[in-house]
Amino acid sequence: MSYANVSLKQRAAGETMRRDAWWTQPLFVFLGLSAFILYSTWAAFQGAHYWLDQNGADYLSPFYSPEFFGSSPHAIFGAKPGWWPSWLFFSPALLVLWAPAGFRLTCYYYRGAYYKAFWADPPACAVGEPRKGYPGENSFPLIMQNIHRYFLYIALLFILVLAHDAWKAMWFSDRSGAKHFGIGVGTIVLTVNVLLLGSYTFGCHSLRHLIGGFLDEVSKVPLCAKSYACVSCLNRRHMLCAWMSLFWVGFSDLYVRLCSMGLWHDWKIL
Repeated sequence: MSYANVSLKQRAAGETMRRDAWWTQPLFVFLGLSAFILYSTWAAFQGAHYWLDQNGADYLSPFYSPEFFGSSPHAIFGAKPGWWPSWLFFSPALLVLWAPAGFRLTCYYYRGAYYKAFWADPPACAVGEPRKGYPGENSFPLIMQNIHRYFLYIALLFILVLAHDAWKAMWFSDRSGAKHFGIGVGTIVLTVNVLLLGSYTFGCHSLRHLIGGFLDEVSKVPLCAKSYACVSCLNRRHMLCAWMSLFWVGFSDLYVRLCSMGLWHDWKIL
C-alpha cells in the first residue's frame, strides 16, 4: 500500500478565499467593546455623580453597586475607610467592578468574540491568523478563563443587589421625608437593567450545566428539566442578551450621571 505525503500550507495573516465582508463582525465587536471599556474605566475613576437624590429620587449607578464605602447615602460602611492609602486614588466602583468585569471577561461568548476582534485568533472562520500555533487555555494567562463558573456565583449575587436598587428606585421621598411608591424614568432604566443583566446571567453556559448538565437524563428530575429548559432558552439568545445588557448597564450609569450633574432631568411618571 502506498501513502501520499500531503503537507498543508498555513494561510498567511488575513489570507482567505472568502468573498464576503468577513471583517465587519470582528470590527464592530472591537469598536463596541473598546467603547464600553473606555467609558466604564472613565466612569469608575470619577468617584462622583454616581447617585441621584433629587426630587425625592433614590438612584444608584450599577457601576457603583453595592457601594461598600463612599460619599452617597447608599454607602454600607460609610465614607472612605481610614486604612485606605492616602497616595492611592479611591473610587467606590473600584471595589466592585472587578466582579462583573471578570464574569464577562471569562464568558464563553465574549471569549470567542474578543479572541477574534482583539488578537485575531483567528480573525474569522477560514481566515489566516498572525501566528503559527495555538497554545490553548492550558497556560497563563488564558488558563484564568477556567474560573468563569466561580464568577457566575458572584454575578448571581450582583443580580440580587441590583434588583434591590431597582426596588429602592420605586420609592420617592416627599418634603416630610416619608417614602411613597412612584415611577420615574430612572426607575424604568434601572429595572430594565436588572432584566437584561438577568437574561444574560441566567443564560450562562455554566449555569446551564449547574442546573441540569451534570445529569445523564434530565427528564427524570422534573424540576431540573424545567429549569434546564428555561436556561437553555436564554442560552440560545446569549449573544443578544450579552450585547443588550452591556449597552444598557453603560447607559444606566450615564443616565444617573447626567441627571446628577443636572444635564438631564428625571421625569416622574407616577
